[in-house]
Amino acid sequence: MAVKVLMPKGSDTMTEGKVLKWAKKEGDEVSTGDTLLEIETDKVDMEVEAMGSGVLRKVLVEAGKVVPVGALLAVIAKSGEDISALLKTDGAGATAPAPASGAALHAQSSESSHPAAQGQETASVEGIGLPPSGRILASPLARRRAREMGLDLSGIVGSGPGGRIVRQDVERLALVEPRPAAGARVTQAAAAAGGALSPIGAPAPLRVVPQRPAPAPGGPDFRDEPLSSMRKVIAARLVQSKAPVPHFYLTIEVDMRRAKELRESAHLLDAGLKLSYNDIILKACAAALRQHPEVNASFQGESIRYFNRVHVGMAVAVEGGGLITPVIRDCDRKSLQDISREAKDLAARARLRKLNPDEYVGATFSVSNLGMLGVEEFAAVINPPEGAILAVGAVVEKPVVVGDRIAVGWRCRLTLSCDHRVVDGAMGAKFLQTLKGILENPVYLAF
Repeated sequence: MAVKVLMPKGSDTMTEGKVLKWAKKEGDEVSTGDTLLEIETDKVDMEVEAMGSGVLRKVLVEAGKVVPVGALLAVIAKSGEDISALLKTDGAGATAPAPASGAALHAQSSESSHPAAQGQETASVEGIGLPPSGRILASPLARRRAREMGLDLSGIVGSGPGGRIVRQDVERLALVEPRPAAGARVTQAAAAAGGALSPIGAPAPLRVVPQRPAPAPGGPDFRDEPLSSMRKVIAARLVQSKAPVPHFYLTIEVDMRRAKELRESAHLLDAGLKLSYNDIILKACAAALRQHPEVNASFQGESIRYFNRVHVGMAVAVEGGGLITPVIRDCDRKSLQDISREAKDLAARARLRKLNPDEYVGATFSVSNLGMLGVEEFAAVINPPEGAILAVGAVVEKPVVVGDRIAVGWRCRLTLSCDHRVVDGAMGAKFLQTLKGILENPVYLAF
């Protein structure tokens, strides 16, 4: 019996998908479970598996084409079987494929996407990601941008999984790389985290990066690139959020000295644990939400939904532009160690667009952190239907007033964006006070 291969619905927000490439061609034998093609959804790149056996008789959508959810992509049938009736109805009106559609989503990539596995396959040479062959580990987009800018990839520290160089690493370099202040140098780990300075060693030498070649005279003044599936959804959802949702913002400054000490001493509890500020903030937010359930809520039109479970989303920028929010479920019930490991795994697979659909939907509150990029304060746009989102700035060393003296302190500015239909000013302020108290006394997070 012939089966249809339809464009699947990979998420609640997905309305169309792009065919990236076909793993099979017309005339190939196909068995149930074989990978037929790879598609780009609004969130991730996913493989589509065959739900029937036979011959791939007809491919109707070539690579690079964007079609609506439910559109007919191909037909699997026996050799000689009449498929003309199936070709007359393309299924474009469907909103989600039925189980017998001939295709199933499969979120595993053909190569391991687990950060630990990638780390085993990658050797590090002075912070530069190199596979065992010695070839520089870099994404195709990073290589293209490096060529356009006239840069040598061998001098770039990769911040992607396994030390992989991504587009942001290439574009982060200015025409002249800044020289650290006297008595300080940028460590390898700090460079990957945004170039924090450590007071060891002598000043690093000035390194001049070649300037990007100017366009040839008479060339075009601009170029237009079609929106990716992810960028289309971002554009639509931000309008849905920013226009109708009445945002207001609350900012508070937090003393991060003890959180910094916890981060630096975490390895004493677990030798394999590399705790980040983001891990600590995720856990602290979950604990504060448990104390303030009115912030862990969503506007439902005629009612407000208060969630009994705390699912915290964390915004992750993906290569090539765009944003996805993996979710740490029951974050309030997990230890710092568990949150740290899960967050790193989710972030690594999010950047590769290899998350399962259930890993990026269902957050009840979100955190967006730009501190690692040196941003000290910003306001994030709420991810509907959530009622609030926390924007996290950089942890900076600065002079602070302690009693009647000036001392050196570590401070971080947090901005809570609230949906005024759900959260009032006093509610949001009390949540931030609790969050500040937890971060300034992080021993609370151990219980």
